[in-house]
Amino acid sequence: MYRVLLVDDETMLLDSLEVILSLNDMEVVGKAHDGAEALAVLEQRICDIALVDLNMKGMGGIELIGHLKKQYPQIRVLVLTTFYDDTNITEAIRGGADGYLLKDSGKDAILGAIRQIMGGVSVLDPKVLQRLTTLVVQHDERKNESTEPALRETFTEREQEIAALLVEGLSNRQIADTLYISEGTVKNYISTIYDKTGIHDRVKLVVALKG
Repeated sequence: MYRVLLVDDETMLLDSLEVILSLNDMEVVGKAHDGAEALAVLEQRICDIALVDLNMKGMGGIELIGHLKKQYPQIRVLVLTTFYDDTNITEAIRGGADGYLLKDSGKDAILGAIRQIMGGVSVLDPKVLQRLTTLVVQHDERKNESTEPALRETFTEREQEIAALLVEGLSNRQIADTLYISEGTVKNYISTIYDKTGIHDRVKLVVALKG
């Protein structure tokens, strides 16, 4: 059972999320309306993952993520917000967010994201991934270079297949099912891809490959 901290300044949303999570074998250890309140909750009860809004009165989500990663590095962070502008996306990911979903994603997407993040897989909303990819491409165009060919040039045929499925957003289990191999084998291939590219974060790898 995952222990979850909810951080949002909308009381109705907090209550709705608490009901949804509680009905799906997750324990809500606390509800906070801003970052300062969230940190106060953590002084009394620890959590496995925090669902964090970004724009809140008082201490906002970006600042809270920084505190969480410094004081409680074991806690995973899933951003759950309505905003996916360039600044919020880049600052949240740079700050250490493990996932970024929009509030209209639906309960199944939120539950799935929590489970994936707790399983070690970073999660990005498709709209967020599209925007982040655009930012990377624009950055590369300004530098008049592309990193993608260099990243893939040492991949084997199987690694190329797995890289393509990573870019599509498939989980390790989905990749295994697609290629008819074990999930452990997929993890081994991804570890090799990490080593070859020098990128050891799934989200950053996907963005680089897609760019």
